[in-house]
Amino acid sequence: MNQHNTILKDEDLVYTILADLKRTSFEYAIATTESNCPVVRQKFQLLLNDSLQLQGQVYNFMSQNNMYNTSGPALSSDISKQIQEYSQTKTQTSQLIQQNLH
Repeated sequence: MNQHNTILKDEDLVYTILADLKRTSFEYAIATTESNCPVVRQKFQLLLNDSLQLQGQVYNFMSQNNMYNTSGPALSSDISKQIQEYSQTKTQTSQLIQQNLH
């Protein structure tokens, strides 16, 4: 008789991996922004990129196997509005930095 003594279903296990990759990416992003040593910062950037790439692969696997429920499509106007807000914030931040560097 073949018995499977698994604690988690495959879907739950993969979802746990995805959640851990999201958390890891978040932590690498914070470490990158807080690093004052260029070499350490670059290493965290590489780790962040690797983590994001792997997270994307796990998400795609889950999506293709109906393991991940996605929200509905975003409205183009909402996306454009968000991009505009981020762009304005970036411009304002850059101006503030330039003003305080002189």
